[in-house]
Amino acid sequence: MLYSLAKPLLFKLDAERAHDFTLRNLKRAERSGLLNLYPRPAKCKARQVMGISFPNPVGLAAGLDKNGAYIDGLAALGFGFIEIGTITPRPQPGNSKPRMFRIPEAEGVINRFGFNNLGVDALLQNVAAARYQGVLGINIGKNFDTPNERALDDYLVCMRKVYAHAHYITVNISSPNTKNLRQLQEKEALAGLLQALKLEQQVLADRVGRYVPVTLKIAPDLDAIQIADIAGLLMQYRFDGVIATNTTLSRDEVQGLPHAEEAGGLSGAPVRERSTAVIRALAGHLAGALPIIGVGGILSGDDAVAKIEAGASLVQLYSGLVYRGPVLIDEVCRKLG
Repeated sequence: MLYSLAKPLLFKLDAERAHDFTLRNLKRAERSGLLNLYPRPAKCKARQVMGISFPNPVGLAAGLDKNGAYIDGLAALGFGFIEIGTITPRPQPGNSKPRMFRIPEAEGVINRFGFNNLGVDALLQNVAAARYQGVLGINIGKNFDTPNERALDDYLVCMRKVYAHAHYITVNISSPNTKNLRQLQEKEALAGLLQALKLEQQVLADRVGRYVPVTLKIAPDLDAIQIADIAGLLMQYRFDGVIATNTTLSRDEVQGLPHAEEAGGLSGAPVRERSTAVIRALAGHLAGALPIIGVGGILSGDDAVAKIEAGASLVQLYSGLVYRGPVLIDEVCRKLG
């Protein structure tokens, strides 16, 4: 109810400014104890996925809290797990503003942030300061000025630094807002990346004394051959999971609407069917060999059910929160049971 009252005012602000304003005030509310009055989402069954016990299957997708600065406030909303990042080895400002645009007529969002973040060391300071004891995923990427032939170096730097602090790690090779990043999804490049990351995971597991699962986040703009290739490589290199999907470059679902031609990745309702189709295709190839986390266009409990029916084990929210607010977490929990 509170969000429904605040939403018209937030939508009068620039989208990124509203995003930052909301997170800052969420943090204040948590610190003051006001969020203790917030009703807990409906209880649903815990899920065992990747050897981790998730208290509920509804997570926060990466991108909303890039630096891990708002973990406790977000946790108070009732997520079963939280994924922070994408983080890079060095701080970077991202693309120039404005770089986030709402498309209310289609319940969509376009962003071209470009991995704006304070760097992996700042994120780890925030993680250390947080009181949150739940399931935490950390999403890692490469700096914008690191060429693809050296991308592995950036992923290894981040992986080594975050390994002991994460319940799982996500390798993001699917953002459309870092030049040429999606080329890492091509079969030859991806094989080398997955092999090296898997070897490093084994080294770190021995060093830390704990096995931390690693997942891969992929795009919705993949053809059938690419999906089959990615599924095959994930199984070959024994990756622990896959997150499907990131944002789309397609504008088919928003043609003619204000801001539709802005550069960047499109999320929210317009990516719903593309994401679900990728999940379904992946599930067919993987045949249960590794779990899928479904994200993209979840704006209702029924949308989340569709992701699970397509083959996902867990779901994540982001743009749906812009249009529905925290009530969406409760609705999805109730539907998934």
